[in-house]
Amino acid sequence: MKATFFHLCALLPMFAAPVASGDERRSLPLSKEYREECGSCHVPYPPQMLSARSWRLLMSGLDKHFGSDASLESGKSAQIAAYLAANAGQPDTRETPASSPRITQSAWFLREHRDGHDGLSAAVWRSPAVKSPANCGACHRGAADGSYREGEIRLPRQS
Repeated sequence: MKATFFHLCALLPMFAAPVASGDERRSLPLSKEYREECGSCHVPYPPQMLSARSWRLLMSGLDKHFGSDASLESGKSAQIAAYLAANAGQPDTRETPASSPRITQSAWFLREHRDGHDGLSAAVWRSPAVKSPANCGACHRGAADGSYREGEIRLPRQS
């Protein structure tokens, strides 16, 4: 009986260990190459916001990246693609091979930014300071650095 008790006690730290919160997972330091290349046109989204499959799909279509040609030299593209895949989040169960990987349509994004109780009002999205759900920096003050901590959120004034 004592052996079983001690075995259970030895396993306890595995279950009692703190689990990283969503904020901590989304605060991974961004690679220099990713920040410089992708961040030169938009907020460099944390890699955990899409699955590895979605990042591969996105990186394979940079010549038609949401209406723009964001092509990169092949070595730089491969380096960034490897970084994104290695640090990607879990797959969204609604992903399909034909779907366009859009962070603003992911289950996580929709859950975190829902309208109604404890969510955002439609007026926030219409605010001239926000303009688009893809404009993370309008509310998330640390977005350019890959930080989406709740304590850094500042909603713009609504008129």
